[in-house]
Formats: sequence, C-alpha cells, structure tokens
Amino acid sequence: MTLLSVQKVAASYGSAPALFDVSFEIGAGEVLALMGRNGMGKSTTVKTICRLLPTTSGTLVFDGQDINRLPAHKAARMGLGLVPEGRRCFSNLTVTENLIAAARKGHWDVTRVSTLFPRLAERPDQLSGSLSGGEQQMLAIARALMTNPKLLILDEATEGLAPIVRQEIWTAIRQLKRDTGLAILIIDKSLRELRQIADKAVILQRGEDVWSGTIAALEDTVTERFLGI
Repeated sequence: MTLLSVQKVAASYGSAPALFDVSFEIGAGEVLALMGRNGMGKSTTVKTICRLLPTTSGTLVFDGQDINRLPAHKAARMGLGLVPEGRRCFSNLTVTENLIAAARKGHWDVTRVSTLFPRLAERPDQLSGSLSGGEQQMLAIARALMTNPKLLILDEATEGLAPIVRQEIWTAIRQLKRDTGLAILIIDKSLRELRQIADKAVILQRGEDVWSGTIAALEDTVTERFLGI
C-alpha cells in the first residue's frame, strides 16, 4: 500500500526554481533513501512534503489524501514526523518538555523513546540547549516519534556527529525498521549505512530525480556518476 506519493513536483524559493520534476513513492513500512550531492534539492523536497514550502506544480498524496493545499501543522497531524536538519530542539526547555511539547497519543511515549535512547532517560530535567550535539539529535528523533507519525523523515540525522554517536543513531534507526515497521524517508551521506537499512533509493540532481530503484540495484557506476562515491 502506497503511503506517500510524490508526482512531478516542482517548487521555488520566490522566483528561483529549486525543484523541477520529482517523483517517487513510499509504501507502508518501507525505508527510502533520498540521495544526491549537496544543493541538489533533497531538503527542499522534504520541505514540500511537510508543507513548509508550497509546490508550483505536481501532486502530493499522503495516506490517500491530497495534501498540496494543507498547512504544515495539519500535514503533521496526519502523520508526517520531521527530524529537521540542524536538530532545532527548544533550547530553553528540558528534555521531557521537548518530548511532550508536540506529543500525540499512540505507541510512542516518554518511556518508549527513553528506552530507544537511554541517554535521554538519564537527563529528563536537563535543558536541551546544554546537551551535546549527539544528544540533541537523539532528542530531535525522539520528539518526532512522540507525535506517533506514520512516516518519519530524517534530514541528515547523523551529520557532523562523532562516529560513536552516529552508530548509536544508526542502531536506533535499524531498530525502528526491525521492530515497528515505521515508514522512513532518510537523507544521509553514509552509503554503507543506507545500503543496510533502505529498501529503495532516489537520487536527485539539480532538482530532478535522475535514478530510482531498489537499494540492491544501486550500482557503483551510478553512485560514482551522481554522488561522487
């Protein structure tokens, strides 16, 4: 069953076009890697899906409903859980306050996200602004899970983190896939890790999708051409 359908989506920042023709689908329980060099439209695609940037053409259908004209807060209530690039935790709120700020009833609660990220369980009353970068990233993921999303969107969730922290986060993502069947859209530069978790991949170049298929079909010639790997 298709959970998210992105078809021929275009978007602009003012008069500057950013996306021209992006199409892909994510099924329930699937993990899709959205890939491409820097500046090729990955984060812009995420913004259009989450209704933070309007589309100029194309269609967005989530859980069977056209969301093109929905405001961002209503799209989130439908089950889009975003972990934005740069984390963006509420620095003047504690860990617990961050978690409950946008919480919705469902499987994920403070106990479950603290089990997924034990470091958070050790710091419930600590202001998030005083956490390390890795701990803030864990908090950002946990906060998104607390909305009990149908689709979790991770935009550069391991960027700039120490290797040991990156591995903790990848372990948590693998656990989410294995134990919950949550659909995930993930942007990351670690091809080795993406190959272990993703079912499908889409590569963007200059605001267009130039390759799509199963992660197993992603050949070295393709990654060298479009990703420089």
